[in-house]
Amino acid sequence: MIDHLEISVSNLSAASAFYSAALAPLGYRHVVAREALCGFGTSEIAPEFWVRTGGPSQPLPHVAFNCASRELVRRCYAAAVTTGAGSLVEPTLMTRVHANYFAAQVRDPDGHNIEFACHAAESL
Repeated sequence: MIDHLEISVSNLSAASAFYSAALAPLGYRHVVAREALCGFGTSEIAPEFWVRTGGPSQPLPHVAFNCASRELVRRCYAAAVTTGAGSLVEPTLMTRVHANYFAAQVRDPDGHNIEFACHAAESL
């Protein structure tokens, strides 16, 4: 299992604002702030996602956050585009991946492809 992931960004303040909004529906918070680094997660002890000044990362990564429901995909996407993120793929069912794959993709302030994905069937 992956413990944490870090990407490089050109503007830590802009990235922090973007990820604070986009990851809030998942329960992630901005839990660690350092001079050139900030961490997001549910615990100050072990943030799962880090952004560091020095980027953008090359080649541009594709990072996907697992969402427990399709509604969470929609909420994360909406929060991300509210910050001005570029929309790549609006929330949709992507049966080419598998029958229940529901996802959305945006570009963060540095152009990284950020995805919100749910593998579960639609809840009724």
